[in-house]
Amino acid sequence: MLGSKRSHRSARLARREQPLTVHHLNQLLLVCSLVLLIAVAAVRISSRSGLPSLLVYLGIGIAMGQDGVGDIHFNNAELTQVIGYAALVVILTEGGLGTKWKEIRPALPAASSMALIGVAVSVGVTAAGAHWLIGLEWRQALIIGAVVSSTDAAAVFSVLRKIPLPARVTGVLEAESGFNDAPVVILVVAFSTAGPVEHWYALLGEIALELAIGAAIGIAVGWLGSWGLRHVALPASGLYPIAVMAIAVTAYAAGALAHGSGFLAVYLASMMLGNAKLPHWPATRGFADGLGWIAQIGMFVLLGLLVTPHDLGDDIWPALLIGLVLTMIARPLSVVISLAPFRVPWQEQALMSWAGLRGAVPIILATIPMVNGVEDSRRIFNIVFVLVVAYTLVQGPTLPWLARKLHLDTSAGQAADLGIESAPLERLRGHLLSVAIPAGSRMHGVETNELRLPAGAAVTLVVREGKSFVPLPTTVLRRGDELLVVTTDPVRDAAEARLRAVGQGGKLAGWLGTGAPDDRAGR
Repeated sequence: MLGSKRSHRSARLARREQPLTVHHLNQLLLVCSLVLLIAVAAVRISSRSGLPSLLVYLGIGIAMGQDGVGDIHFNNAELTQVIGYAALVVILTEGGLGTKWKEIRPALPAASSMALIGVAVSVGVTAAGAHWLIGLEWRQALIIGAVVSSTDAAAVFSVLRKIPLPARVTGVLEAESGFNDAPVVILVVAFSTAGPVEHWYALLGEIALELAIGAAIGIAVGWLGSWGLRHVALPASGLYPIAVMAIAVTAYAAGALAHGSGFLAVYLASMMLGNAKLPHWPATRGFADGLGWIAQIGMFVLLGLLVTPHDLGDDIWPALLIGLVLTMIARPLSVVISLAPFRVPWQEQALMSWAGLRGAVPIILATIPMVNGVEDSRRIFNIVFVLVVAYTLVQGPTLPWLARKLHLDTSAGQAADLGIESAPLERLRGHLLSVAIPAGSRMHGVETNELRLPAGAAVTLVVREGKSFVPLPTTVLRRGDELLVVTTDPVRDAAEARLRAVGQGGKLAGWLGTGAPDDRAGR
């Protein structure tokens, strides 16, 4: 009997020690592909319900974990942190590429204030609540305060871009989510380091220095990269998206190796690339968007695997109480104090207070004390996990309702922007602009000759209800039309500006002050 047990145990050990084979690789690929398909299908559910997709992906990870149907035991916090950092780089890249400079430029001072002063206020208030209400030691309380003070770029980008808000509000919130990761990471690492944090003013100086280094490297890499891609014709269009992603990752790596903020560097470099009118831009945006989705799915599923649901019971009420302090006191107070010099209307401040969405970033940052061996680090992770999930369930779906109640929903009365894609014709020194006229565009009812495009640009083809035709000067454009506009290289920007002006102001754009001041040049 004893020999039989030993033989069975030896057989199990032998199976465990077998090397990785092609069969194992095929099984892994099958599981990964099924998870991706389920996650992609879940996007439809999240878009219909208004919930950020992170909750769906976290649910998939939990279902695959040791308390779910998958029974996968995973507790490698260090691997989760490394993969989470890599995914965050991709997500910040995708967000930066989609950020419009004209919208974010006026919001930069306010966003910078919220990312620095606002974070400091939020950390202090939340840590005080965790210490006095929950009874956590000051070190653990400060770690939690720092971890949850960072708004999540993925959650903010995915939710806010579906809600028609004023450009200033959207610009401040998006820039804040891109900027505040850097100081928060520095604070969490400092609080998680063995020994007391001495000389707080030295810590502030370190934060300022790392942010300055990251900003300088990000701007330099972004400028050099955009200049190179505009002046060097690559042999295949598919190389441009790869080059853009490589430039963004280079900005992060260079910033981190120079002891600066790599996250700020990658966001600024991506924002410069996104506003540089690079060749084959639609393909680049599509590629970055796809990588961003993969990064989100992989990161959230992995975080769901790391959590142990049956260990969360004792931390639910502390997490809800700390989240209440964060949401109702710390976040509003940080917004009011950091925006005091900018005279922002109270309605916008109220929306920004409620729109401080948390997502995977706080959960990833909660792995830092686990990797550093901080006492009660597992409890910190559980509290952050419950807090993020619970308050995302509340804040995400109610944000559109709050925007309407505060009269900040701009969907009514605002013309929809045109969708314009550009493909370069290197040899002919020209561009093809593909223009989609959305339902709310004021280009509806405008004749092609009333577009008053600059000399060197012309509408050459119209696609309507699946049929294409060459338009006449008197052809009336309609909602749902797709236009093919050919422009020479010197007037490409002017043609796009004119099309957007007509889309916003109708046939009288320019004469009534809508659009570029030199709309009538060349006619």
